[in-house]
Amino acid sequence: MRKTVYISFLVVFLVPTILLGASPSELERQIEQVRLERETLVEEQKKLQAELEAVNKESQTLGAAVKSLDATKKKLNADISVTQSKITSTNLTIRSLENTMSEKERQIITHRKAILNTISALSEYDSRPLILNILSSVELSDLWRDRSQLESLNTRLEEEIDALRETRKALNQKKLEKEKVKEEQVSLKGQLSGQKSVVEENQKAKARLLAETKNKEVEYQKMIAENSARQKQFEEDLFRLESELQITLDPSLIPAPRPGILSWPLDNIFVTQRFGKTSASSRLYTSGTHNGVDFRASMGTAVKSVLSGTVQGTGNTDEMNAQLRREGKPICGSYGRWILIKHDNGLTSVYAHLSSSIVQTGQNLRTGEIIGYSGGTPGVNGSGYSTGPHLHLGLFASQGVEIRQFTTSLNCKHTIVPVALGPSAYLDPLDYLPAIATLSR
Repeated sequence: MRKTVYISFLVVFLVPTILLGASPSELERQIEQVRLERETLVEEQKKLQAELEAVNKESQTLGAAVKSLDATKKKLNADISVTQSKITSTNLTIRSLENTMSEKERQIITHRKAILNTISALSEYDSRPLILNILSSVELSDLWRDRSQLESLNTRLEEEIDALRETRKALNQKKLEKEKVKEEQVSLKGQLSGQKSVVEENQKAKARLLAETKNKEVEYQKMIAENSARQKQFEEDLFRLESELQITLDPSLIPAPRPGILSWPLDNIFVTQRFGKTSASSRLYTSGTHNGVDFRASMGTAVKSVLSGTVQGTGNTDEMNAQLRREGKPICGSYGRWILIKHDNGLTSVYAHLSSSIVQTGQNLRTGEIIGYSGGTPGVNGSGYSTGPHLHLGLFASQGVEIRQFTTSLNCKHTIVPVALGPSAYLDPLDYLPAIATLSR
């Protein structure tokens, strides 16, 4: 009976395929070397970021805009180097985990062999009647010695089975770690792709900016003024449409304002424009006021989801502008490149003026997951009506927003954008984001 139980137990512990890898010590050395190299890259990245922020604080001139694009290119290349270093680290970590897994699999085989040998020895005792053991023993001490050996075999079998269980548990843990690192690697590769697309757009933007302004300051100031006028026109058109819709919201489906319900969309926070206007103890969105919050962010800054959720849609209202320019028609000044994310708590967030988006409609996101890269530099595809690099974050009651074609707009009839089903569907993001001591006004 004992033999049958142990053999049945062994069937569960199938031998996995052994993986081959480099030596653990060599992998550890390489991982440490890449880590040290990345520390140097990160320091250079910080230095370039500081230089870029200083440039972006300069007066809004053509020379400053070109200087900003050049500084942005250097910073973006540093970002790419850091991301590539992280991808290299994940590759090495995966190889190290595979080495450990291979060792655990070899240990499992060793434990299985020990268990089989022990069971074989036990089966010999089980197959001999006790009376034969007594008769074959020359002395009584021999009989007790045999019984002692039997007990020792039982103990050894139990120890080997426990060791096998622990080794398999450790192996499964390493497999889970490997899957997590692979997920991180997929995310990093998506980030790398987004960063490269921002670099490409940055290079095009400089040429486009110089061509459209004919390298003249007066033409650049005209561009800025036109963007401001387009922004005003778009906001007026949008407010008019949303005022006509006037959906009745169910307050029970909107979470009560509380700091920390949402996380910050950027690593470094500086608010450049707040939501709506002050009314009593809160801020309200009305005609001529801002329907979101603007944050200072140089072109190519990673933008993160403020809460877990699902991508409801993405778009770029600048896509048709090149054709409109060729046809001599007014271009659309709008959100530019945008992402709309629906969260599970009744809130929906929108991110606008992006230089790159790395998510797809229907994709599920974690809080803090990178979704794209900020833009807003005039002349850059995806900037919309923006007059300078920044991130626009808007917040809606989920029941009061939908993606629709903006047919009632003066110059943006062809565009598809998130539209609030009434001004009351807009919410102040700062009522839900983490509390901070001071905010710029």
